[in-house]
Amino acid sequence: MVRRNRGPSTRSIYLGLACLSLALHLLLAVFCLSVLQTTCVLPTSSSSSIPRTDSRHNESVSHTASSSTASSSDKLPERTQNKEHRRLTANTLHHEADDTLREVTEKAKELTGAAKTIQKVKGESKLEALFEHPLYNLPGPELQPDDWLLSSVSSASKEEGYDDMDWTSDVETYPPWLRFHLGISRWELYNRKDPNLAQLTHYLATQRILGAVQKTGGTQLKLLISFPNHGQALLKPMKQSRDTETDVNLFYFSDFERHNAEISAFHLDRLLGFNRIPPVVGRLMNVTADIREKTTDHKVSRTFFTSPAGNVCFYGQCEYYCSTEHPVCGRPHLLEVSLAAMLPDLSLAPRRSWRSPWRRSYSRTKLAQWEKNPNYCDSVKQTPPYSQGTRLVDLIDMAVLDFLMSNMDRHHYETFEKFGNETFLLHLDNGRAFGRHSQDEPSILAPLQQCCRIRRSTLLRLHLLALPDFRLSDVMRESLAQDPLADAAPLLSEAHLSALDRRLAAVLQVVHTCQEKYTDVIYDDLDRYDQDSLTDRNTKQ
Repeated sequence: MVRRNRGPSTRSIYLGLACLSLALHLLLAVFCLSVLQTTCVLPTSSSSSIPRTDSRHNESVSHTASSSTASSSDKLPERTQNKEHRRLTANTLHHEADDTLREVTEKAKELTGAAKTIQKVKGESKLEALFEHPLYNLPGPELQPDDWLLSSVSSASKEEGYDDMDWTSDVETYPPWLRFHLGISRWELYNRKDPNLAQLTHYLATQRILGAVQKTGGTQLKLLISFPNHGQALLKPMKQSRDTETDVNLFYFSDFERHNAEISAFHLDRLLGFNRIPPVVGRLMNVTADIREKTTDHKVSRTFFTSPAGNVCFYGQCEYYCSTEHPVCGRPHLLEVSLAAMLPDLSLAPRRSWRSPWRRSYSRTKLAQWEKNPNYCDSVKQTPPYSQGTRLVDLIDMAVLDFLMSNMDRHHYETFEKFGNETFLLHLDNGRAFGRHSQDEPSILAPLQQCCRIRRSTLLRLHLLALPDFRLSDVMRESLAQDPLADAAPLLSEAHLSALDRRLAAVLQVVHTCQEKYTDVIYDDLDRYDQDSLTDRNTKQ
């Protein structure tokens, strides 16, 4: 009897507990649903966030060209509104050379407001918005036949020994490196909107490697890499982690060269609107298959060894850091490198090397003349080629670039001999940049501080990059995200990106100080562009 009475009672208890559990689960489900509906509401403003760029150099060229993300060769659509903005720019950028800093700042804000009227794709990135801004789409001077570095591909094929190649008249059939060479003009190394730019970086990042030899000259290890169709690139290997800061006890001439510095310098130069650094891309190489088995250079091949950790290493021959104590090592075979597009051969396009007036002493004890004489620029202004033309403001452009990336190793610069003194400066060899983010080096800005001279177009772009809508660190982060090596880790740490914003503010402060002292600080390079555009428009009418 006892067992018969307990059976129904126990079942009733179990049934009650099951009902209670079901009720609690239903209440929990209703609560979670309400929370999810609340938190999934998208913010109304997206200005504080940047969508990650999905385009990669290891994708096909056609996909890169059709991607909606910002790339180094984005081609702006031809719109009537763009023409209206160019006319607006032509009318609004004409200033007197003695404008104050406040007026220049207001003009940058006006241009920013004008840019916002351009019809934009929903979710457009800051990088895309920057490159659609009128300051990055100013009409250039009309190029004459003598303004191109190379006159024809036939002369190039003969002088560089490409007699075995059947060059046609169709430029589209040329390899990307050759189209890059043919696109070099008197005023810029490349056109940012040229579709070949993405094809060139894709070529460097993916093409099969045919050979590797050590590049002569310089103080640290560099390799010359050969590709099919006679393409070449300058390789700089990874020797330390990307986040490693330069030791404060090292002199600037004793610092390591960094592969990510070369990549980052190319992107920064492009963001500043200079276009004076050859395209550079990151690549993950196999030390054994791509270098050891391909090299015919005994200076390289005989220095290979296997480290105690089992990594394949080599060190080559150079003045500094080429020893078993400073090897270049894979993990165990894979190595990060930077690959820079080579310029035309010197036999075809000779370059002149110029000693920088603000070259450092490269001594542990001595100071250079400019470091001791605050009026040093007065003598520079009286010395050709700085006494006329744009050479002085060209040099100051380079000083601004170097200060932003903390590059103290600018002892020389180069120009193409064909163009004489009326041309741009080549911003080559940037491996010692981005070494220290925790402090700045004001002496790099000595040309600007002592000469108090700067291009109007450069200053307006600097003001633009200081605004929240186009913040330099944000567009730099987005631009670097397009590099293949960014898949593994950011090319620059957040500390380096923050340093860019801090240093940009310092540059603008130096200009402001100059304008408080002098009235001729601004070199008005926009007036010529305005007159050319007005002349062209009147001619068409």
